[in-house]
Amino acid sequence: MSAFDALMSFQRETGALAQVAGRLGWDQETMMPRGAADQRAEEMAALESVLHARRTDPRVGQWLEAIDPAALDADGAAQIRHIRRSFERANRVPARLAADLARLTSRAHRIWAEARADDDFAAFAPVLKEVVQLKREEGAALAAGGDVYDAMLDDYEPGATAAQLEEMFGALRPRLVALRQAVLERPQPKPLSGTFDEQAQMKLARLVAKTFGYEMARGRLDKSVHPFTSGSGDDVRITTRTNALDPFNCLYSTIHEVGHGCYELAIRGDYRFTPLGQGVSMGVHESQSRIYENQLGRSRAFTAWLYDRMTELFGDLGLDGPGAFYAAVNRVQNGFIRTEADEVQYNLHVLLRFDLERALISGDLEVTDLEAAWNERFLKDFGFAVDRPSDGVLQDVHWSAGLFGYFPTYSLGNVYAGCLHKALRAAQPDLDAQMAAGTLSGATDWLRDHVQQFGGLYEPRSVIEMACGEAPTEAPLLDYLEEKFGAIYSL
Repeated sequence: MSAFDALMSFQRETGALAQVAGRLGWDQETMMPRGAADQRAEEMAALESVLHARRTDPRVGQWLEAIDPAALDADGAAQIRHIRRSFERANRVPARLAADLARLTSRAHRIWAEARADDDFAAFAPVLKEVVQLKREEGAALAAGGDVYDAMLDDYEPGATAAQLEEMFGALRPRLVALRQAVLERPQPKPLSGTFDEQAQMKLARLVAKTFGYEMARGRLDKSVHPFTSGSGDDVRITTRTNALDPFNCLYSTIHEVGHGCYELAIRGDYRFTPLGQGVSMGVHESQSRIYENQLGRSRAFTAWLYDRMTELFGDLGLDGPGAFYAAVNRVQNGFIRTEADEVQYNLHVLLRFDLERALISGDLEVTDLEAAWNERFLKDFGFAVDRPSDGVLQDVHWSAGLFGYFPTYSLGNVYAGCLHKALRAAQPDLDAQMAAGTLSGATDWLRDHVQQFGGLYEPRSVIEMACGEAPTEAPLLDYLEEKFGAIYSL
């Protein structure tokens, strides 16, 4: 067996074990008995120790050294690029630290969920302080003298830096703030009214998921506190949540996660359990979930189809036809929750988190001051005060899971989605007619062929640039938002 074949065989076993770890995480979020939390933390730590040992196995280094790069095809070269990068990064993190982080974040997640339910940041702060301390230690090991936050960001968006993102976000902010102010000065569209049976919401969510191409034979849709996607290959699971007064929460959380799920399901089958067999970055992943949710799911054409399905299931919605329904779906209003934010304001939520977590990691902000800093920044950015911790600093799961560097990829994904939407519209001139008939395959097939199937084959920005024919910038997203909401609000 050649060195390359031996390495790939070893890698596929490691990838399979990582999927098992992911399944434990899925179970923890959806079905695990509450009393099993401490045991699950030990299980996760044990499995992480096994995975870390495999990722740092000296044989990986030996195989890498024995492989002749000139003998590799494009797929092989990409596999080696990912494996070498992962091997070098894993060897910078002590096995003890990797296990401690897995154990701690599993425990922190439980404490966060309880603190969120009780609106008690003080109950979460001590364990969050431990998480931040361990993440600083991990970041310093990964940075090897470089920027610690950039090292964290590299886990989610390889090649990106905080300075680059700060420049991009700086270009986003002025036009977003101006659009938000203009929209909120206009009369608001009428919202939905009534109570919506939560079992019926889940029934419609499953129909919508299938309409967007999600394969229930290789996945499932369940409920969780925070919607998420888990898995790859032939087992890709998604979750959503329901609110009897707000069916859009369920439907658009579902469409968002379907975007993630369809990306993983579409990756070439021969990449399974290898570094190429998963989304190349969280920014590219978010581009799929956001274009599914927003440019497609919240379009005038698709909401006309959705309006008919909603009235069939729930009866009168208290709105005057599909036009009013489209405006209600895209209603811009003050709100606390990032995942429920409209397209105009969503990125402002992300920028707040990006700045706060950078300050936490650098030591410019301590956990004991985080709630006050959040509330002060929120008031400044949105013009009204946070009413309770679950609507503020406790609303997101990411920090309890140690996912520092993750938040900015949400806005990067929005930027990528804006670029992809522009290219998709040029390639599919009859897209609106398709969506109005409930046919999404023209859009989803294009995204599969130009982005999703490649998995980790190309670098993140390269995937978007190849699909769009030009380098990604924030301009298409901003142009789309100003055109769309300018029409809805008669600006």
